[in-house]
Amino acid sequence: MNAPTDSKPETASPAKRKRIRIVLLILVLIATIAGGSALGYHLLIGQYFQDTDDAYLHADSVTVSPKVGGYVTEVLVRDNEDVRAGQPLVIIDSRDYRAQADQYEAQISVAEANVDSIRAQIKEQEATIAQALAQSNAAKDNAGYAEREASRYAPLVAAGAEKVETLESKRNDARQTKNQAAAQRAVLQSAQRRIASLEAQVRQAQAQAQSARAQLHAAQVNLSATTIVASVDGRVGDKTVQVGQYVQTGARMMDIVPLSGLYATANFKETQLGRVRIGQPVELTIDALPGVTLYGTVESLSPGTGSEFSLLPPQNATGNFTKIVQRVPVRIALDATPEARAVLVPGMSVTAEIDTTAQKHALKRIVDAEDVHAQVGQ
Repeated sequence: MNAPTDSKPETASPAKRKRIRIVLLILVLIATIAGGSALGYHLLIGQYFQDTDDAYLHADSVTVSPKVGGYVTEVLVRDNEDVRAGQPLVIIDSRDYRAQADQYEAQISVAEANVDSIRAQIKEQEATIAQALAQSNAAKDNAGYAEREASRYAPLVAAGAEKVETLESKRNDARQTKNQAAAQRAVLQSAQRRIASLEAQVRQAQAQAQSARAQLHAAQVNLSATTIVASVDGRVGDKTVQVGQYVQTGARMMDIVPLSGLYATANFKETQLGRVRIGQPVELTIDALPGVTLYGTVESLSPGTGSEFSLLPPQNATGNFTKIVQRVPVRIALDATPEARAVLVPGMSVTAEIDTTAQKHALKRIVDAEDVHAQVGQ
């Protein structure tokens, strides 16, 4: 039986150890180059691109509501149907509103007839005035003649050529004709005042006609409002109205979403907005269109953070405070082809990336401006 021999652990040869060191050195070098490249890219380019996936598509949808109440007789559109501005959507029973319009038209006719009748009375009164004027002039002439006759007989009576009774008779005739002339003047003045009264009645009847016309116009507006039309081009959504339903004034019946006016709202962190300006280019990716990049521009920035416009804004002056990075909504105008827009609808998720390279020195300019301001202040 052979005796056991001692076995020594195999050690790597110098050549193998050298190869391992070279591989490790290469890996370290690659990692260093990759890290340096990433850092260099971030410093030179990457820091000027701000992105967020807290973004969604929106459209300024229009809520369709009736101006007048009534029973719905027709619904002329279906769910998700594309409509054009001015296209009829819903028709409300118009009989009550048509009856009101007919009533006001009748009131206008009555008022206009009253105007014609009163103007005819004015014509008649003008003839009466002419007659009264003639009679007043005749009475005035008679009074003048009688006065002259009495004056002429007075010397004759004094001379004994005429009787005293004749003079008294002439004087009595003068008094009577004078009174008659005064009565005729009163009749003439009364007839003239009657003209003013009739003209006032004409103006009153004209005012009544104008009031009825205004009420007719309002009734016609309500009558036309029984046909509800689309105010914008878009697609019908969330339709709730049905035939036979009684709708109240201002009740919501459906929405019209103007898909041609789609835009994106991206909620960027406040730490990302130092270089964001209106007009900067934006790249957008939509979850519904994988592999497709859309383009847009920054259209506007919200005047406040999202929390400022929430139902219950934060009150950080009370209770415990925990600082949270706020987000500011940025509106992005969408530049998409009709083929892409055919797929896009409000509410879809978006990833937005803003190129702020044009404002790479914006922060430095702000710092310099503040330094100058501080020096001037001192």
